[in-house]
Amino acid sequence: MGDQNIFAAVLDKVRAANEALIADGVLPVGIDQSRIVVEPPRESAHGDMATNAAMVLAKGAGSKPRVLAEAIAAKLRRDDVVAKAEVAGPGFINLTLRPAAWINALRAILAAGKNYGRGDVGGGAAVNVEYVSANPTGPMHVGHCRGAVFGDALANLLAFAGFNVTREYYINDAGAQVDALARSAFLRYREALGEHIDVIPEGLYPGDYLKPVGAALTAEYGAALRDKPETEWLPVVRNRAVDMMMAEIRNDLQALNVVHDVFFSERSLIEGTRDQVGETIAALRRAGYVYEGRLPPPKGAPVEDWEDREQTLFRATDFGDDVDRPLMKSDGSYTYFASDIAYHKNKVDRGFRSMIDVWGADHGGYIKRVQAAVSAVRAITQAGNADLDIKIVQLVKLLRGGEPVKMSKRAGEFVTLREVVDEVGKDPVRFMMLYRKNDAVLDFDLAKVIEQSRDNPVFYVQYGHARAQSVFRNAREAVPDLPSDDAARAAMLAAAPLDRLEDAGELALMRRLALYPRLIEAAAVAHEPHRIAFYLYDLASDFHTQWNRGKDASYLRFIIQNDPQMTMARLALVQGLVTVLASGLGLLGVEAPDEMR
Repeated sequence: MGDQNIFAAVLDKVRAANEALIADGVLPVGIDQSRIVVEPPRESAHGDMATNAAMVLAKGAGSKPRVLAEAIAAKLRRDDVVAKAEVAGPGFINLTLRPAAWINALRAILAAGKNYGRGDVGGGAAVNVEYVSANPTGPMHVGHCRGAVFGDALANLLAFAGFNVTREYYINDAGAQVDALARSAFLRYREALGEHIDVIPEGLYPGDYLKPVGAALTAEYGAALRDKPETEWLPVVRNRAVDMMMAEIRNDLQALNVVHDVFFSERSLIEGTRDQVGETIAALRRAGYVYEGRLPPPKGAPVEDWEDREQTLFRATDFGDDVDRPLMKSDGSYTYFASDIAYHKNKVDRGFRSMIDVWGADHGGYIKRVQAAVSAVRAITQAGNADLDIKIVQLVKLLRGGEPVKMSKRAGEFVTLREVVDEVGKDPVRFMMLYRKNDAVLDFDLAKVIEQSRDNPVFYVQYGHARAQSVFRNAREAVPDLPSDDAARAAMLAAAPLDRLEDAGELALMRRLALYPRLIEAAAVAHEPHRIAFYLYDLASDFHTQWNRGKDASYLRFIIQNDPQMTMARLALVQGLVTVLASGLGLLGVEAPDEMR
């Protein structure tokens, strides 16, 4: 049972019990055991683990599930780490393990150190996580912040679980929005030349953040651009504005410690040596997925891309969408959707079979058409296993002491990501953005996230790590040669008499620690990094509870002055806790402090 993942180790024991039943003639040779799972029971009172083995094997065995469950349970009861194997309900087997199983799990943590929980469920498969991808038309707001943190933590989690992760940002630098940005920046350029700009026209960007772009254009070009026709100045101003906005976006992301591997330009799909959008449309047409036709008028609310004309359409309805989708505008340019198809084909061409897109709440209506597009791309590229998972990140309601926060003067319409990070710090932002499932609206209270209380999850978890480190500092009186280095300390504590850890609270902590590898695997497969934040809070809570029990009953303290062996055993438990808290916080991109000031 030295396995890192105790659930995988117990699953092996269940399969071994089934092999014994095959040898006894109770189960047929070659019966499919692939659907057997071992997982935590719904209620802790039912034991430590539960398996569905009898229920998934009964039909193939020609047996009643409960009868088969009794036979499997009888084999499992002979195992030296199984204290109880009880049949429940329609044929579940509930297992209670002996303390030795949890002690062995703690030994596995001490041996693995910071690699504890690192898995290979990904098998090195290439996965593209595209997140943030905010339009480069201004500073990022607090909603972008949530997508940035979610995408980054998901990428960390997938890498830890054995996937080969590429972190990507798609720059929307083509189309009407960046032209509006250029026109807005051109006003600021004229303003920098001394012209009075009274009102920013409707449809342009009014925030002060474009003033530095105007100043930069003035410094480089003087008045040379002012009297040129728009066709000449617009590309120059657009490129400079996008470059400066992207530099600011990168800078803001850096404040959150979010770094992308690839910044992919939408414009690159149509400029340069190849028109990838045109190539993609042609390939779809050859496959019969593009045609010329008319769209019926939309029912209900008007649809922005509906035009009553003969046009180039993608057969999105063949792949589960509600209507077919236009690929060309009336002026002959490509629709946003056409670029999106080509972009996802580009990802497939780069070798990605697993793609994850992290989108804001306002993009929910776009999911069906992009899923339809990827299905068509799969067909035309023969990439049969290419898969797209779209994660919607819901809105963030920004509060201070329960009251909504006023808009930013600089941005004009919203509170910027940078303002929030500068006010409360990276750690509260990152942790709390992950302390709700991505598709649930999140209340972010600037006052509450810096409170030093149990009601503030990020403080409570970080305080757990700092408090555990304080145990080591205090232990040096009793154990003068206790190393300060994590790896050296774990190696020393591995020799401690861990079988002396018999208290219910100690066993509860070991059980929680032993859940970590399975949690990593399940959270990675489900693309749900919030599970780690929830787990860390529960783990910190178990530790704080045990600490408080020691205040009330001195024999439960982590340091027992007249019993160095018990002290060493409990220090080993604290080392396991420090290892897992630091690992989990690291995946969330949050510091694991040694002290709290």
